[in-house]
Amino acid sequence: MSEYKLPSEVNTEGELDEILSRPTPETVEALRRLEGDFVILGVGGKIGPTLARLVMRASVEADVIKRVIGVSRFSSPEVRESLGRVGVETIPCDLLDDEAMDALPEASNIIFMVGRKFGTEEDKPLTWAVNTYLPALVAGKFRDSRIVVFSTGNVYPLVPLSSGGATESTPLEPVGEYAQSCLGRERVFEYFSRRYGFKALFLRLNYAIDLRYGVLLDVAQNVFNSRPVDLQTGYVNVIWQGDVNNLAVQALNLCGNPPQALNVTGPETVSIRWLAEQFGRVFNKDPVFKDKEMETAFLSNASKCHSALGYPKVTLNQMIHWVAHWVSTAGPTWNKPTHFEVREGKF
Repeated sequence: MSEYKLPSEVNTEGELDEILSRPTPETVEALRRLEGDFVILGVGGKIGPTLARLVMRASVEADVIKRVIGVSRFSSPEVRESLGRVGVETIPCDLLDDEAMDALPEASNIIFMVGRKFGTEEDKPLTWAVNTYLPALVAGKFRDSRIVVFSTGNVYPLVPLSSGGATESTPLEPVGEYAQSCLGRERVFEYFSRRYGFKALFLRLNYAIDLRYGVLLDVAQNVFNSRPVDLQTGYVNVIWQGDVNNLAVQALNLCGNPPQALNVTGPETVSIRWLAEQFGRVFNKDPVFKDKEMETAFLSNASKCHSALGYPKVTLNQMIHWVAHWVSTAGPTWNKPTHFEVREGKF
């Protein structure tokens, strides 16, 4: 089993994807205990490709044979080709087509990553179809599987900064139609899990960090380019995407009926002002700020997840260092701002 050792710097997308798809020893052991093959729905998104590679790598290290099938529309042919090169089977599919859904192969382990956020204000019906109708199709198709469902911390309300973040028992009060539809996704899966008896788990993720996108990149780019950093949502939670990938696989062993939820994020409540100042020191630039911190933010407390599955392997300081180096060396980005500063739920 390879040592989970992290580099001091990341210089290429190849190096980045290798780190993001690197299984931890805990993931290898978790996969060894999981029976059956994998279907990853929505594999073509930001997180899916490295998650699929991680499952393939973990199966090799665990010395077990797993069929890994990635399903997506694959708007980028390069993503499909790259997955094929590492042994991931790929199926192009419009998942809203019920006949196409019915034709998908069965598997014991389903990771559901499909979701629509940006563009909600322009096409609200499509957002609701993707986030609530599609889960019904998936639940009907994979009624004999265990399902890990990617959800979001946006199902919680804005909470006071002193609260330490919303816990899984915090009343759900989603702000805006995107967040409301995400709660709808959970409710639909919950309904069908009761009807069919399958086991599931909701991962309420708050801000995965890649070097090509994410809150840290948003702040770093603003500082580097002397653009104002918005402080209205002055605090966030973040977690390295590679840790998210590992937790998603491990979480399959925690699926239950009725489904439970796990907040997935890092242990810190991170100040946006402090982040900007850290990047300013690296870039030798004084951050420019606008507005001021409000008394509430979208924050999650992930202590339940940390207790069950352990702390993230990649620290906040490591992420800051990697992102600063990436920005200062003009590393490629996906030009997909997180809009973390949005407070009214309109995306």
